[in-house]
Amino acid sequence: MQPTSHDFKSNARTALADHQLQQALSGLPTGLVAQRAAARDRLPEFEALRDYGRDIRNHCLDHLDLYLERYEAQVTAAGGHVHWAETAEDACTAILKICESAGAKMVTKGKSMVSEEIGLNAHLQAAGLEVVETDLGEYILQIRDETPSHIIAPAIHLVQDQVENDFRRQHQQLPKDRRLEEPAELVDEARQILRQKFLSADVGITGANFLIAETGSSIIVTNEGNGDLTQSLPKLHIVIAAIDKVVPTLNDASALLRLLARSATGQEFTSYTTFSTGPRRADDPDGPEAYHVILLDNGRSELLGSEFREVLRCIRCGACMNHCPVYNAVGGHAYGWVYPGPIGAALNPALIGVKEAGALANASTFCGRCESVCPMRIPLPKLMRRWREIEFENGDTPLLTRWALRGWASVALWPSAYHRLSSLMVRALRLGAGKRGAFTWLPLASGWTAGRDLPAPQGRTFQQLWAERQKAATKKTDATETP
Repeated sequence: MQPTSHDFKSNARTALADHQLQQALSGLPTGLVAQRAAARDRLPEFEALRDYGRDIRNHCLDHLDLYLERYEAQVTAAGGHVHWAETAEDACTAILKICESAGAKMVTKGKSMVSEEIGLNAHLQAAGLEVVETDLGEYILQIRDETPSHIIAPAIHLVQDQVENDFRRQHQQLPKDRRLEEPAELVDEARQILRQKFLSADVGITGANFLIAETGSSIIVTNEGNGDLTQSLPKLHIVIAAIDKVVPTLNDASALLRLLARSATGQEFTSYTTFSTGPRRADDPDGPEAYHVILLDNGRSELLGSEFREVLRCIRCGACMNHCPVYNAVGGHAYGWVYPGPIGAALNPALIGVKEAGALANASTFCGRCESVCPMRIPLPKLMRRWREIEFENGDTPLLTRWALRGWASVALWPSAYHRLSSLMVRALRLGAGKRGAFTWLPLASGWTAGRDLPAPQGRTFQQLWAERQKAATKKTDATETP
């Protein structure tokens, strides 16, 4: 998938002015956020499980080569085929070749962020194949010719009226007088269209939440069952997954699944958790005749050996973006590429370059909520801070920002001058704000004052307060120690 736009600031301004988008995003705090909190509270060992999950992922990354080799051997033993893809182009080429060798005309797909990353749909459609997204959210986006705005809820940026209008426009073959006022009616509408697609598909393509080295199995989690139909009805099943998805054993996968569902949607387990191991065997009632796995690198090997390797622990639950105040304000499309929110700010610069995605690391208040809810305890603020440093070192930071930072640094080198200047600025701002105590406009602060007042400082500076408290603590200690 190509970035929609690298200009996050422009994208964010457009998103903030989109009333329908703001209406759609308003449900996040009372939806996925509240559901995760409730699921966490119902599991006393949740925090210990997070530590265990982090340790599993670290162990996998430390021995990734061994577990990938073991996984390949087990897939082959089960009758499947593994294809190694170093780049997005390699992955698309391999998948198209498999489809053409099977004489495929129609492909059904389960939800897969990796397929978005490599631009798979466009590649297959350019070769003349019909590609149908079967996840409801992804199907809606395919109708609209849009990309996902969330990792687990791709159409979260839409309201119901938009979906209804799209269905009435697109589904011309269905009765004109059908009711589409309730969510269940919209689901039934999509089901009528997709049912025939499932039955007609030659190839089914799914992603994988985890790959199990012990058994050669792939795992997908869904709440609609579309993934099961996608991989069991066609004659050929293709799994596309990044190399960091491998885990050692079934027990390890089970522990991570307990974290995934609770962190993503607040469920103890998703409605469908499906394990696939090779093609259909002689005594199996259904399943594909052929089973292929595409293992995608696309920069992850380089990332593994870098200071950003912790980002590879991600299990794609979406909790970081659900809790992020920036994502809650602008949605996923503002981030301009496949992975939005804090995880996108930490991952995208590694995959598509700092020049293209470095600005995303600045789309953060550093409140730390993303790290506090991440089931893998990824230090997202630390990684974003490092990307900021690299952007600055590369000279990609806007000129005005670089001048401001250099100016601040030059003053900060002289503590006494810095303290006097900060005291002077505090008094000036306090006087400038007058009785109102806040600014509706300030130079270089329009991004803040356009949507809210900027309170003026009312007390002493941080350094003054710190000095006072240190002095008071010293006096208390001296008084205690005096005989």
